Formats: sequence, structure tokens, C-alpha cells
Amino acid sequence: MAIISSDIGDNDFSLRKKELRLVDSKIIPEEKRNNNLNIARPVTFKEFVGQEKIKSSLRIAIDASIYRKEPLEHTLLYGQPGLGKTTLAFLIANEMNTKCRIATAPAIERPRDIVGLLLGLKEGEVLFIDEIHRMNSLTEELLYSAMEDFRLDLTMGANRGARCRTINLPRFTLIGATTKLASISAPLRDRFGLSQKIEFYTYDELKQIIINFSKLLNLNLEDEASFNLAKISRGTPRIALRLLRRVRDYAQVVKKTNFISVNLIKKALNSYQIDEKGLDSLDRQYLSFLNQNNNPTGLDAIAAGLGDDSSMLEFVVEPYLIQIGFLTRTPRGRLLTAIGKQYIDSVK
Repeated sequence: MAIISSDIGDNDFSLRKKELRLVDSKIIPEEKRNNNLNIARPVTFKEFVGQEKIKSSLRIAIDASIYRKEPLEHTLLYGQPGLGKTTLAFLIANEMNTKCRIATAPAIERPRDIVGLLLGLKEGEVLFIDEIHRMNSLTEELLYSAMEDFRLDLTMGANRGARCRTINLPRFTLIGATTKLASISAPLRDRFGLSQKIEFYTYDELKQIIINFSKLLNLNLEDEASFNLAKISRGTPRIALRLLRRVRDYAQVVKKTNFISVNLIKKALNSYQIDEKGLDSLDRQYLSFLNQNNNPTGLDAIAAGLGDDSSMLEFVVEPYLIQIGFLTRTPRGRLLTAIGKQYIDSVK
């Protein structure tokens, strides 16, 4: 059995997870298995913090469907990872008093996979397909008639022996989730009756989510500490809860306490090289590289200089830097803003 010494230094408590960016909004295997996160999922719209406009629109659509005794219209949820698209799908099914069957588009490799999913549905059930923008064209085409007319049009055999067969399906609701709306083909996108963009959360909303989760973890959290943690969570609940779990680890192992203060959060996040802006070492390396050149720099040149993949930088690192006003994209390349330059100069 491994023994953790009580005299671990503040700067050594990184748990050696170099492969994971704590401020990356993508889900990790640990979070898929974490029972606390499943318990933390709200079961009603009332318990779901934030996204008030979306909840209001969905509430009206759901109540209207229940009044007419028919399934909810097919719904498309889009936005950055970690904002609650899967949770909203569960809530919709729960509010409709039906089951939610889950699939991910990359796992639906062949047309027969989607056929099996559709044939397994019962009247009124919800089929949730995550990363729907990654569905292949053959599978997608089978969805057209299924979504529009609740039937499957299948071609059996080949050449002269080919024959068509139509299978009627129960009326169901398809909920698609995507982080790349533009990657979904127009024919598929047009078949969704409802389309909702999941926005980033405010500091106050994240603070409430953090407080709610801290109670599940039996943590005593200072009010100011919860707000400070919310400010560095990049508007994303998944990041907020991940940072809170890491702060809990630091508090229990290094400080032997369940009391989370502002000072403790600062020390815990410093051990992961995360500062008060919510930026980690990769963010600062990116900004430092740009700071060496006053001219716009191409993405490929930045990726080569940092030894990272250009698509990862574009979709994972850059969005938050743009959101907080540190970075701007120009036709000629990436360029630091005045406040971005001021920040990186201050941390040298």
C-alpha cells in the first residue's frame, strides 16, 4: 500500500498528471466513472443552475408536447464541452417522464448500428446522440426518414435482387449534441425542430454550482473562496467541479482539513501552475511565444514553436484567451492584445 507522507511540499503536490490540463473542458475517464458527479447531476429544471432562457424555451415546448400527448420535437444542443448538454438531455427525458437512451456518433460505425438503436426505441422515448457532427454520411441518411416520418427505408440485397423495405418506428425524440454546429450537414440540421446554444455560465451561477457540489463532498467552503474558484473556471461547470476536487485533494492530504479558504485555493492551484486568471503553463507558453514577436503569427508557426498540435491550440487553448481579451485572430495570424501583453510581462 502506498503511503503519502504528511510533509509533502506545496510545490510538489501536482499528482504528476502532466498529461491532463485541469482547465481543459473535455471530459476525462475519471469523471465518467466518478459517482459523485453522477449524484451531482440535477434531476429537474429547477435544480439545474443557469441557462435560464434555454430552460424557459424547453419548459414551454415540453409542456406543449405533454398537453398534446406527443413526443417533444427533435432537439439540437450545441456549445463548448462541459456546459451541460448531456445533463439537459437527461432532464428533458425526465420532464417528459420517459427513458433516455445514449449513444455517441463515433461508436455508430455502420448503418446497422443506428438501425439497432432505432428499432430498440419505445413510444415517446428519447435517443441522445453525442458528438452528432461526427456521424458518417450513410448512417446520417437513415436518420432523415426516421426523424421526419418515423420510418426506416432499407435496401435489401444488391443489383437486380435489391428490394426496398419500410419499417415503421415508434414516435420518438432525437436529441443531438455537438461542439461544432457548422460541421453538421444542412439536411440533418434542418430536421431538428428545436435548436439551442448552451452559453458560458456567469460567476454567480458557477459559484452556486460549486457550493452545491461542495456539500456533496462534505467540504466547508468560504464564500469568497467559492467565488474565486468560479472566476477561474472559464465559465464551465465541468472545469469548476474538477478544480474543486483537486483543491479538496490538496486540503485533505497537505493541510489535513476540509475547510477551504481563499488562501488554500491559491496554494492548491499554484501547485498545478494555475494562476488567478485561470491560465495554466500551456496558456502562458502560448502567450510568451507570441510576445516574442510584435507581428501577427500563423497558427502552424506557433504549433511548431510549442511542439503542440495546431488543432488542439485552435480549439482548446485559443477560445478562452480570446474570451478574456488576451488574444485576437487576424487574417495574417494571431496577435497579442494590449492587456495580453501586459499580463505576460507581469508574470515574467
